[in-house]
Amino acid sequence: MQTRFNYRQANPQAYQAMLQLEKFVNESGLDKKLIELIKIRASQINGCAFCMDMHTQDARKLGETEQRIYLLSVWRESAVYTDAERAALALTEAVTLITKDGVPEALYQQVREHFDENQYTSLIMAINTINSWNRIAISTGMFAPYNR
Repeated sequence: MQTRFNYRQANPQAYQAMLQLEKFVNESGLDKKLIELIKIRASQINGCAFCMDMHTQDARKLGETEQRIYLLSVWRESAVYTDAERAALALTEAVTLITKDGVPEALYQQVREHFDENQYTSLIMAINTINSWNRIAISTGMFAPYNR
């Protein structure tokens, strides 16, 4: 496998714009482990091996357990996630697959039970940012393993 081209070098301004989104998400006040769970779940849905490799490593560095990482693709059938995490994961799936059903009112209300409007906005930004990273990685031919 070979990367098609280095988008960072081809268009540094585009890369910097993405880094600004990432910075916003990281400084949003959302729990860092939750952000990584969002990144992993969206990357699973989008089939982005590069991002899956990166964010499972990042989650482990934050102290996330192997069990919770392994069960993420079947989070609905697992009791290892909090109600707030479950709401955020459901929102991640809805926003990632936005053309399927949008974000139904019942889901919006479920998320709002755990997150205020500011946090809801930050969740959407986290979901959109990882979806953008996934699409960049896939369309430029980035592949796993991710090595720092």
